[in-house]
Amino acid sequence: MASEEQVRVSHILIKHEGSRRKASWKDPDGRVICATTRDAAVTQLNGLRDSIISGQARFEEIASRFSDCSSAKRGGDLGYFGRNQMQKPFEETAFALKTGELSEIVDTDSGVHIIWRTG
Repeated sequence: MASEEQVRVSHILIKHEGSRRKASWKDPDGRVICATTRDAAVTQLNGLRDSIISGQARFEEIASRFSDCSSAKRGGDLGYFGRNQMQKPFEETAFALKTGELSEIVDTDSGVHIIWRTG
């Protein structure tokens, strides 16, 4: 049940050597993640963000291909969530966005994200 205290977002997560979990669905052993600096993750994510903004690629396609989150299987969709369910920087950004807006880079313990508010 959606309410004004819930948002729906999709995101793209790029993990790096400082991420709390060093494995993902596409890197189960964490070899690539452990060898990726935060700066390299941010650079990659900025490039992906630019491709989305310019219209060269759709958010869902980029998320499905590049996100380290298992939500990649759903085009990055995390569904609806309320307050105090996500890491603070992620939550604050998600609630601050207007529907249809794409965030700048957001740092969490999981890695770096871009967030697209869909509802």
